[in-house]
Parts: sequence; C-alpha cells; structure tokens
Amino acid sequence: MTFKLTKLPYEKDALAPHIGADTIEAHYEKHHRGYVDKLNEAVRSSRLADKSLDQIISSSSGKVFNFAAQAWNHDFYWKSMSPQGGGKPEGELKDAIESSFGSLDKCNDALAEAAKRHFGSGWAWLTVNPEGELAVMDTHNADNPLTAKHAPLLTIDVWEHAFYLDYKNDKGAYVVAVLDHLINWRFAERNYDQWRQAVGSVAEVTCAARSI
Repeated sequence: MTFKLTKLPYEKDALAPHIGADTIEAHYEKHHRGYVDKLNEAVRSSRLADKSLDQIISSSSGKVFNFAAQAWNHDFYWKSMSPQGGGKPEGELKDAIESSFGSLDKCNDALAEAAKRHFGSGWAWLTVNPEGELAVMDTHNADNPLTAKHAPLLTIDVWEHAFYLDYKNDKGAYVVAVLDHLINWRFAERNYDQWRQAVGSVAEVTCAARSI
C-alpha cells in the first residue's frame, strides 16, 4: 500500500489571520509530506507493506510508528480546524461536554491548559476514554490517543512548527486563537456520533450473544 498526502480541507490561506498561509505551507508541505514520504520508504518491501495506517500504528514501534502516527495525527489536526470554526458544539456532544466538564468554557480551559503546559513537542486532545467519558489528554511527540484506547474527537498540534511563524514563542496565544476561532466542533460531533454508534453496535451484539 502506498500512502498519499491527504488533501487539505481548505485553502492554505483560509485560516488567516489566526494561522497564516506561510505556516500552513511549511507545516503541510514540509512536515506532513515528509512523514508520509518517510513512512512509504520505511514500509516498502516489509511485513507492513499491505497494512493500513491504523494497523501500522497499532503494530509498530520506533521510527515506523513515528512516521505513521505523525501522518495520522496531522490528517486529524487539519480536520480539527475550520475557517468557520469556533462557536459551540451541539447535540449529544454538547450534553457530554456539560456532563464531563460542567460547561464548554471549562472544557476549553482544560484543552488550553493541556496544550500550554505540554513541555516540548506533542499534542493536546479531546477524547472519549475507555470508560466512555470525555477527557482531555496530551501526548508526546508522535503518540496519539489510539495507543491508550481513547477515541479522539479533536486535537491541537503544539509542535513549535505549528505556531512559530505566526506567534513566535507565544504558544498560549496560538492555542487561544485555535479554540476561539478555528476549532471544528462539527468534526468533533461527527467523531462522537461515530463512537456512540460503534459502542451501540458492540452492546447490541453482546446482548444478542447472551440471549442465545
């Protein structure tokens, strides 16, 4: 299987003025494309050559894991933002956020704190934990929630190349801009709905099996 660089869901200047076209150009064309190219080179003619990205993440380590997870994380990051972002979640996700955090403001505060306090390169995530509760977590380098059995809903990239051209060393201002203006709650709603459907399917199968 040959992996391809996923097309951006918007134009490179669409997130300005909060994230400029120069940042997107360097981040997407240099860093993201580099991970995809290195992944293809690493798995070519190996036992992983016919595996999906998710399968490689769950069954590899070292540089292959890093390339695969970074390709996956960046795909997810681009979709976690939108030129029409910000605002508020709706429906089941809104109810889950209020149940887990008390309010959207407290959820955003938790995400901002996770992103700002993270030392070095990594990611801040809104997830569903294995107990079915919403949670905020941060991961180092290429790690993502899949390795901890969490279902990711949103992410904020806190690697320096995600914000330095626009914000220099003020990571906090970048995080606030993402949460206030760019965060894609529609994407998170779809991810949460898919998780709920998957859990419901498992529950139905389990109940059916017990009745046999």
